[in-house]
Amino acid sequence: MNMPAAAAPPRRQGTNMILIHIIKEKGIFMAFETFVPITGTIMNISRGNDCCSQMLAVRTENGIVNFWADSGTLVIDSRQLRTGMRIAAFYDSSLPVPLIFPPQYRAQIIAVPGRSEQVALKHFNRNLVASDRSLQLNMSDRTMVQTVNGQRFDCNPGNQDLLVYYSATTRSIPPQTTPSRIIVFC
Repeated sequence: MNMPAAAAPPRRQGTNMILIHIIKEKGIFMAFETFVPITGTIMNISRGNDCCSQMLAVRTENGIVNFWADSGTLVIDSRQLRTGMRIAAFYDSSLPVPLIFPPQYRAQIIAVPGRSEQVALKHFNRNLVASDRSLQLNMSDRTMVQTVNGQRFDCNPGNQDLLVYYSATTRSIPPQTTPSRIIVFC
């Protein structure tokens, strides 16, 4: 009797490392390398196609962007979204989107940064440098590090996919920052 082969884990392919993670709580496969953030303020929230989805109209620096948020959307800290709230919504740029205006995407992850904060979702190496060299993290005693489900993460966050909350960066290459909060996708 022939048994089907088990799926192989993701492999490094040159400089293009394919990062596929399973968020166990949601059972969703996510390739973070294709996630694009859009930051703005929620102007309107309306009911979607069913009772489990919502359409968010978000005002950004470049105009209005609409996001679908449904049961598959990971809202960090399970925050209740409301109008006037500043969010960073990450969509998967590898998925097809309708060619309409304003643009409309399905939000994969929604984070609520603080007033002067930015967020970045990237893979960081053991030295805490982002894989695209766009950011280097300098840890401090005040940096809160936790897992997606809110548990404290006491290990080195290097060699992981991280959602990083930060404010000021240096003008160095890569820019350096001391994050206020890190969420580890492990």
